[in-house]
Amino acid sequence: MDCVYIWRDDFHVVRKKKERRGWNRALQLGEDAMKKIIAILVTGLAISATGEVKQLGRGLHGYIGFSATRPKNHAEYSAGMGFYSAVWPLVDQPIAHFQIGLASSWISPDNSDNKDTPLAPEGTRARNWPERGPTWSSVFQTVEGGLGYWAGNRFRYNSPKFSMNGTPQCYDYEVASPGWSFFHSSKPLPDDRLGIAQLSNRLLIPPDGLPFEGRPNGKFMGYSYMALPFTDPVSGEPPTGDQAWTCFMHTANFKGPMAYYIPETWSKIGKLFNYPFIYGRGLDSRPGRMGGGAMEINTVPRLESQDRQGTTYSKLPKLQFPVNTQGQSRIVQDVTYYSKAALYNAFKSWRDGGSACSGRFDKQGAFVSVLRPRPLKFDQDGNRMTGIDSAFNTKVFADNAWGLEWNDSTLGPKGQFPQYYRHEGDKRIAVGAADVPKETKLHGKEFRQAKRGKPYAAPAAGAWTKPGPKAGPFKVNLADGSTVTYSWYRFVDQPSFQQYRWSKEKKAKLQAFVAKIHAHWPIDRDYMAPPTSGELVALDPALLVTPPKGMEVGYVPIVTRQEDTKH
Repeated sequence: MDCVYIWRDDFHVVRKKKERRGWNRALQLGEDAMKKIIAILVTGLAISATGEVKQLGRGLHGYIGFSATRPKNHAEYSAGMGFYSAVWPLVDQPIAHFQIGLASSWISPDNSDNKDTPLAPEGTRARNWPERGPTWSSVFQTVEGGLGYWAGNRFRYNSPKFSMNGTPQCYDYEVASPGWSFFHSSKPLPDDRLGIAQLSNRLLIPPDGLPFEGRPNGKFMGYSYMALPFTDPVSGEPPTGDQAWTCFMHTANFKGPMAYYIPETWSKIGKLFNYPFIYGRGLDSRPGRMGGGAMEINTVPRLESQDRQGTTYSKLPKLQFPVNTQGQSRIVQDVTYYSKAALYNAFKSWRDGGSACSGRFDKQGAFVSVLRPRPLKFDQDGNRMTGIDSAFNTKVFADNAWGLEWNDSTLGPKGQFPQYYRHEGDKRIAVGAADVPKETKLHGKEFRQAKRGKPYAAPAAGAWTKPGPKAGPFKVNLADGSTVTYSWYRFVDQPSFQQYRWSKEKKAKLQAFVAKIHAHWPIDRDYMAPPTSGELVALDPALLVTPPKGMEVGYVPIVTRQEDTKH
């Protein structure tokens, strides 16, 4: 009977009639094992350490971005910025340890007059990043909310979500909803770090982000951040400006403002750190500095394995893009910058007793940009990735429409980011699936999926209960498989305002003005100019609510809990 041996040094399975000299460390197997090995040989597979697949982090990092022209008097057009961004399922399945932002932009206060004095006080997180010095202006304060997938999401459902996000204190913490941080902690932010005021009385803002209806594949969502004067500037410690950066949305079933950053959110850092130099330098006072935009690819896992020759290959999750018949992925369009003439002036006049403001952005205060693509640049665990541009490149399709143009490529079908890479020194070279040896076992290996998270829960104490809600709680089930609990608060009684000792007169004036906004601004009006092309995406209809009788104006729905839906 034939004997079967495993040649350990080569990690190859071999079948021989006789034992050869020099085959040390050979292992003779019994008849049952022999049959199994023969079966493996027949199918052309191998038993070895080759094909040991490991899942690691830092699989893909980089930006796919564009730059945008600004007018010569760009300081004037610094009261707002907006655009339309495509919504699509970037991944088929919710993947663990995965974070990619779809196209968005960043707004920071314009401190270009400061050349060398630190804006980040000693003791803040960003001050530990010397590469951002000497002023730390890029990490002082930002508004950077938009569409995406975030590592902290607890209720994933394939499609992206929308979330506001701001960093008011040099990245010490982030503010992403009326109660919670961008990092998706179970507990809400401390009362003195709440920074977003819910403005809409028709839309829920869950801490895990806003889901969409169905499975949109390239439909557009419009959003703009506009600096609006809900309150007057105040002097003192600290002085605070009147700019409340307000998020307007433009979708198929909801249009208008959803929430805003309370001006004190930006000003209080100076007093907290006893650092008067930064008084008047935050987003509450300074013009917004806004450049182009990008998809920020941050946290992506990778699979790694070796072939028989010891060459390492890596695999990324399947990242897919919507592609039209011309082989294009249109990702962003209609990038527009706004001056105070677009809305701020009319809004302030209405607040101070003038005629009602429609809320529509006046085109006389709008500057529509011309876009330019930025070069592609990616790395994997710090190693440069090459060859990706043979699959696609960034492209401006019209003056104000940007995205990707796909090529016929052996790296994969159009609309799919190259998945496989061969490691050569400090380079990661994109290769097609057919060029990856079967013994690596990468082709059929899947990534770990994200688990459902623990509930978000507001405390039954502090700003959430004093003065507390006037109606509720109520519950709705969302498209992401979660259940949201919410209650109705009088606008100025919502938790984020309770940290401030405002006078009764100031609260009453703000409350009355917001009631007017609720009465005059419907959710089906075009506040932003409509998109120049494409269809609008729809939010999950369960996010849309109707105020209880007697609370039609002046009250807002505040989410107090989000948890996995119990079936």
